[in-house]
Amino acid sequence: MSALTGLKVLELGTLIAGPFAARIFGEFGADVIKVETPHGPDGTGGGDPIRSWRHLHEGNSLWWTVQARNKQSIALNLKHPEAREIARKLALDADVVVENYRPGVLEKWGLGFEQLRAINPALIMVRLSGYGQTGPMKDQPGFGAIGESMGGLRYVSGHPDRPPLRVGISIGDSIAALHGVIGAMMALRHRDATGGRWNGVQGEGCQAGQGQMVDVALYEAVFNMMESLVPEYDVAGVVRERTGGALPGIVPSNTYTTRDGQNIVIAGNGDAIFHRLMLAIGRDDLASDPDLVRNDGRARRVAEIDGAIQQWCDGRGIEEALNTLKAADVPVGKIYSVADMFSDPQFLARRMIEQHHFADGSPVKLPAVVPKLSETPGGTRWIGPSLGEHTEEVLKSLGYDSAAIDKLAQTGAIGIPAPKETTHVSHTP
Repeated sequence: MSALTGLKVLELGTLIAGPFAARIFGEFGADVIKVETPHGPDGTGGGDPIRSWRHLHEGNSLWWTVQARNKQSIALNLKHPEAREIARKLALDADVVVENYRPGVLEKWGLGFEQLRAINPALIMVRLSGYGQTGPMKDQPGFGAIGESMGGLRYVSGHPDRPPLRVGISIGDSIAALHGVIGAMMALRHRDATGGRWNGVQGEGCQAGQGQMVDVALYEAVFNMMESLVPEYDVAGVVRERTGGALPGIVPSNTYTTRDGQNIVIAGNGDAIFHRLMLAIGRDDLASDPDLVRNDGRARRVAEIDGAIQQWCDGRGIEEALNTLKAADVPVGKIYSVADMFSDPQFLARRMIEQHHFADGSPVKLPAVVPKLSETPGGTRWIGPSLGEHTEEVLKSLGYDSAAIDKLAQTGAIGIPAPKETTHVSHTP
């Protein structure tokens, strides 16, 4: 059994933030039903746009195998009234709804928080959007890149003499998704403390726990990660700027280049660690300098200290540098590429790379699920499904018979895939 076995999650989202939040629920055992737009009448289009992002395998993104693992895909055209009724029935039995539409869209479809709470008072709705559900900017489109910019992350990323850089992944969306999951788990704790899951029956003795909305704005989730940014500006008038690979005000902590052109990160910013680091690189003079015993003194001489470390690295290859500093118990690390991860003993010992298979039998490796729970661990039950793969299965669980399902397909309310599209496969240890 996994930690969230029995929890029911309905995903009304596309691309990154909402689906990533729902993915985490699914990784720890929740039953996640993902609503996707069906193919058009000519068979084109449809599905979460991320299906076609980056590198593809047989028409589906390799990213999709991770983002949609453990989810059931049901193809509903939410512009169709009968499809919206199906979504309401799913919400009636859900613990959590995750959505990342622009504010107001779900309300127009009768699927907003207040509308769904009226039929399921214990429902938790996680709403992820660029600017939140209120405020003058709520109706504007806001992707993760905008959240990273407005939340302060882009401003401090990169080198001081160059324009700001982006992190190499969609970090703003991912941070927002994590906040959504954290908020949902707190809301579920409150719901359970106030009556628990609603059983669909009203009356004395059948009071449901209190549901609520988790309102996550992408820019606010990023802003929440910005450490001492606000008080430093308020009290000291300091605007944190770009500092390249260094950690401003915490010395030494930077990226250095070895003789063979490799980059390593050395974090010698603890007082005792700094002393060991200076001895390891042959700078006993700096190790014994009373002005450098504390971080505030080192911060005033950061250029001198970084220069000494870089001079030492200039004369050593990466393996010698790593081994010397590890022997001195100094935090040091190579900057890993994915190729490094595939062969690294720590990654392998922790089983951080999992082997799975596509429906055609070809192999695919995925990242393992984190965090690692000792008693109720998460896992990958299957990789990302084909569009609408579970439509019939889900509808039958709601009481629709084959004739009703065929009629819904004919009206365009739902989409049903051909059998050959199925990609739902089990985990291979």
